Amino acid sequence: MAGRIEDYALIGDMQTAALVCRDGTVDWLCLPRFDSHAIFAGLLGTEEHGFWRLGPAHAPDAEPPTAARRGYRGDSLILESEWDTPRGTVRVTDFMPPRDGAPQLIRIVEGVTGRVPMRSALRMRFSYGRVVPWVHKHEGRTVAMAGPDSVWFDTSAETYGKQLTTYADFTVAPGDRIAFTISWQPSHKEPPALPEPEQSLEATEDFWREWVEHCTYHGPYREAVIRSLITLKALTYAPTGGIVAAPTTSLPEDIGGVRNWDYRYTWLRDAAITLSSLLRTGYREEARAWREWLLRAVAGDPENLQIMYGIAGERELGEAELDWLPGYENSAPVRVGNGAAHQLQLDVYGEVTEALHLGHMTGLARNDYASLLQLKLIRYLEDHWQEPDEGIWEVRGPRRHFVHSKVMAWVAVDRTIKLIESGDADGPLDKWRDLRDDIHRDVCEKGYDKERNTFTQSYGSKELDASLLLIPQMGFLPPDDKRVIGTIEAIQRELSTPDGFILRYPTQGDHEGVDGLPGDEGAFLACSFWMADDLAMIGRVDEARRLFEKLLSLRNDLGLLAEEWDPRLKRQVGNFPQAFSHVPLIDTALRLTASGAYGG
Repeated sequence: MAGRIEDYALIGDMQTAALVCRDGTVDWLCLPRFDSHAIFAGLLGTEEHGFWRLGPAHAPDAEPPTAARRGYRGDSLILESEWDTPRGTVRVTDFMPPRDGAPQLIRIVEGVTGRVPMRSALRMRFSYGRVVPWVHKHEGRTVAMAGPDSVWFDTSAETYGKQLTTYADFTVAPGDRIAFTISWQPSHKEPPALPEPEQSLEATEDFWREWVEHCTYHGPYREAVIRSLITLKALTYAPTGGIVAAPTTSLPEDIGGVRNWDYRYTWLRDAAITLSSLLRTGYREEARAWREWLLRAVAGDPENLQIMYGIAGERELGEAELDWLPGYENSAPVRVGNGAAHQLQLDVYGEVTEALHLGHMTGLARNDYASLLQLKLIRYLEDHWQEPDEGIWEVRGPRRHFVHSKVMAWVAVDRTIKLIESGDADGPLDKWRDLRDDIHRDVCEKGYDKERNTFTQSYGSKELDASLLLIPQMGFLPPDDKRVIGTIEAIQRELSTPDGFILRYPTQGDHEGVDGLPGDEGAFLACSFWMADDLAMIGRVDEARRLFEKLLSLRNDLGLLAEEWDPRLKRQVGNFPQAFSHVPLIDTALRLTASGAYGG
């Protein structure tokens, strides 16, 4: 049975990622890319769907022991887990070296004290647990092969097969180090090179140490910021610069419910705010790579901007259900692909333009096509900003005139006007200044409830929406505007959980609400960070700090966050780890540091 979402650690090579549970089980790994089929899909099913457990031996009818301690080695993505057993202490080091050839997952067992019996149990299942590969020996190496995929298993330990699983039973004493490696290779190619685990470990540690040295943030929340930055780097597909929202699919927003989506793609919204955090913490190369990814993905068809693309810029992300997987804690269906890719979400135009504007303002090398793209996006918005859309939350109900979407359309026009005013682009300034004023007036007249002194989720509605917290952050209105303060206070009253975290919008339980789905969801962590930002902006900095530090306490022991927090079950829910949670963590830390609002 899979562990709780927060029981997992992330390791990765900036092209794919694995999740490792506290008991030493790898329950999720897609090869060779984030969006490839999983070879370990136990996270969304059972052990029959693939896993790799490495830890102290235990009785067949007993639960695998969990590590007494675990943590990342310094500021890296190298996981170290230690078990204390009656016979001694053992350490397992898990990592995926930045790719130079075949993708590899390396696990090194090290004896610390005593003599500890150990077991490796490797059950590879291709195509998300559906296909049992042909496992055989080839020149002393174990290889699993099916269709286009082959996975090579290398270790000095003696292995044997039983019940379609590859085992190794061995004992480690102090100083012993035994490595296990799996490497993926297209099945029609020659075997991958033999792994060199110790050299790979040293090179991986060097890579992360050198990368972290570029961070320019040295404030009181540095530990949380660094871990979030490392997580964002791990979610970046190195060959293209695309950033996945999360490395998983179908981890539920509502345990046992249907709110299960595939997040292994690049959302323009998530990637744009990620670019902002990277630029503000010194990572200009990653920001430049994302901008280049964007320009390639959108090239030739900016008027039909999608909300998300594949990690190499693919447009077709057809959604399907994997009915042979029961889902995480029976949360079905399990989905791959994402049908929201072709939704109309006008806010994306604003987020993309804001990202390009920030890159321009912080001195990224000028790119003439980036400026041309901005102009094309505004020409599209001229004709379409008054249309209803699906909004930031990708609702599957009817389109509406979402206030946040209109605000972000205003942002797109405003930032493009600034680009023209700087002399770096040409466009109809007077015409677009009028357009900016028209959008602003429209929002303030149709999206604001005078009686309650709050902006609303959509024109004519009474519901609130946490995306309204971005109104002052985007500069649509100043923080001291009474309408902004009224909106912040209304969201605190109506969308706050008992412990002070923020819901995205009201859900309707067993009935379909604005999002067209039954069921509820947890507090959306990004929205809770936005609330902390807003509180700081309106001068309630102590309250902002308290909320921020409560949010930090929700991270798992390794500093990782999923998409949401379930206030009833007191656990993380949604895909994990989630870029859209770690980015606002960084932003809020920077804001509170600048204001001096931090404890101790």
